[in-house]
Amino acid sequence: MDQIEPDIISELSSSLEIDLAPNTSIDEIRVALADHINYFITHDLNKLVAILYRIDISEKLLKRNLEEEGKDAGAIIAEMIIERQIQKVKTREQFKGKDDIPGNEKW
Repeated sequence: MDQIEPDIISELSSSLEIDLAPNTSIDEIRVALADHINYFITHDLNKLVAILYRIDISEKLLKRNLEEEGKDAGAIIAEMIIERQIQKVKTREQFKGKDDIPGNEKW
């Protein structure tokens, strides 16, 4: 997968407060996010924790991945964030078409 959906790029940009061009490749996104996350790790860990909480990254899975992997922490977290955002978009698409509630019963 060379390209990533614009919805996911938009989600990543807004949730991590980073500018990502709509036509950015997945590899470029991984590198940019890893660098951005490593910056947070060294300069503003509280902000990173808040972002991970808001994105809904599993703390247990994060700890396990950081312990098991031999890669850079920023790269590991970036991959987890990308995967989570892809899951969110797929879930939204899955339930988007289920509009079978009559108009008078909608909230």
